[in-house]
Amino acid sequence: MEFAIGGDLYYHLNKEVQLMKEGFSEPRTRFYGAEIVSALGYLHSNNIVYRDLKLENLLLDKDGHIKIADFGLCKEDISFGDRTRTFCGTPEYLAPEVLEDNDYGRSVDWWGVGVVMYEMMCGRLPFYSKDHEKLFELILTGAIRYPSKLSIEARTLLSGLLVKDPNQRLGGGPDDAKEIMVQDFFKPID
Repeated sequence: MEFAIGGDLYYHLNKEVQLMKEGFSEPRTRFYGAEIVSALGYLHSNNIVYRDLKLENLLLDKDGHIKIADFGLCKEDISFGDRTRTFCGTPEYLAPEVLEDNDYGRSVDWWGVGVVMYEMMCGRLPFYSKDHEKLFELILTGAIRYPSKLSIEARTLLSGLLVKDPNQRLGGGPDDAKEIMVQDFFKPID
């Protein structure tokens, strides 16, 4: 992989929050989100589940485009309907089905997209506690609070991605990334 001179999104979001006291704009999040969904859709089309989506693993190239890094937790040979059960990932981004020690499929990546996009737009994680047990309980049972500044399109997208039931989650069906890219939030992108 070539050098990603732009750094990671964690750095850029923290800088934005310090300066503006809020996350990225919806257009900026839309741009990054579309590239992330496209990249994960490509991995899924090759039967690879990423399993560790977080801002630190999303790098920017010299032109400001997303590069996904750190493929160490990827699982191969997982197509639609296939399952795996390894407990892995970063605590704040773990999907409920991983925490419940259930078999899971590629929809864990769409949960991660929901967490990352929420974090980008809101400037904070949807669920957070320094205590991992409390954090996991929040992920499993907590309600998500959406700032009033979010558009209805952004809320609809996030609430579809952050569905606790992986079978009902946006992108969890056979159409995978296509199901996400047709959402109203992404309409301005061709």
